[in-house]
Amino acid sequence: MKNQEDILSKLNIDALNPMQEEAINVISSATNSILLSPTGTGKTLAFLLPVLDILEHDNPEVQVLILVPSRELAIQIEQVIRNMGSGFKVNAIYGGRPMSKDKIELKHTPAILIGTPGRILDHFRADRFSKEAISTLILDEFDKSLEVGFEEEMSEILSELPNLKKRILTSATEGVKIPKFVGMLNPCRINYLKKEVPSQLTIKTVVSPDQDKLKSLVQLLQFIGEEPGIIFCNYKDSIDQVSLMLDKHRIDHSCFSGDLEQKDRERALIKFRNGSSRLLVATDLAARGIDIPELKFIIHYELPHRVEEFTHRNGRTARVNASGTAYVLKLEKESLPEFIPKSKPIDVSKRKLIGETYWETLFISGGRKDKISKGDIAGLFFKQGGVTQEQLGVIELKQDCAFVAVPKSLANKLVAQLNNSRLKKKKVRITVL
Repeated sequence: MKNQEDILSKLNIDALNPMQEEAINVISSATNSILLSPTGTGKTLAFLLPVLDILEHDNPEVQVLILVPSRELAIQIEQVIRNMGSGFKVNAIYGGRPMSKDKIELKHTPAILIGTPGRILDHFRADRFSKEAISTLILDEFDKSLEVGFEEEMSEILSELPNLKKRILTSATEGVKIPKFVGMLNPCRINYLKKEVPSQLTIKTVVSPDQDKLKSLVQLLQFIGEEPGIIFCNYKDSIDQVSLMLDKHRIDHSCFSGDLEQKDRERALIKFRNGSSRLLVATDLAARGIDIPELKFIIHYELPHRVEEFTHRNGRTARVNASGTAYVLKLEKESLPEFIPKSKPIDVSKRKLIGETYWETLFISGGRKDKISKGDIAGLFFKQGGVTQEQLGVIELKQDCAFVAVPKSLANKLVAQLNNSRLKKKKVRITVL
């Protein structure tokens, strides 16, 4: 495979895992393939490596279409492809961002187009690019993409793809019926869901003596201490209540749900990734399809309704070879669904102090389209800001802006020093996010 070693090196990956090795071999040779593997096992890389290998550099049209059920997953895959440094243009388009942005990016047609069904269909209907060269279709997390509600859009999209030669479906869930319109004739299946991998996940039950679980949640967080984790809620109202309680106890956190603007969702994830927020208070939207680091714990603040939700939430911790804990917070007389293992409630009376996070996030009003690189940003903070290498945290570079983690104690001073600086030819605003 072309440049595989270079790509793995750029992604800081030493070696592929057995699932990825098998998937690459199967996808390379099969017309239709289905990849089933748990969350966090590296499915994205498993389908991208063989797909990049069949792309043609001299073809100016869209060659690969990747359909995803959420904006976050579209952004995540786009970022992975950019980090691979393949030399092929890639764009992610999705609802919740201006159509004008899509139009500008699609003027220079990407080889790989990623998008949510509704937004892809909008562009198909407006005939913004040729579909003749689309030979590979990937449905990532197809169990969500093919759910009722998406079916009509998906059917119309597939009817517009006359020259498909390869179809790849991926999921972390088994047993989903694939509609006939997808055209999956005699698919090769790569199934790692049933592989016996010793789970490193520990499930612990915490009982709340009060009908209002908020007090018990704070006690549990104080018991866990200063580790990053996700608090899962079923409803947006619950997120608001939890957030107010965490604010009251000065516990840094971000909120993440489908009711938030796309920009706010992205920023919540950026702050969580770079350590400015230690906790993410979220709905099941955060259970998969988002790019966040390995976590030591998650909390089921509200019990999931289905086993799939329970599985995907838990999949955010104890991934691959790491260990992790899923805390189930229940009321005294509340009975657990049968899919949640029963365990003796733990005592959370021993508590640790939770201090402020070390990092703060700064926003920079310039990005990739201004020819600004991460190196340019680092140079500005080292030379003009006087920060050391240890004081410069994660830099995330977007198309039209960037985000930098710096010590909270230096944030305001750096804004005063660096706001209205020049990066390449652009004068940028720098503010605390």
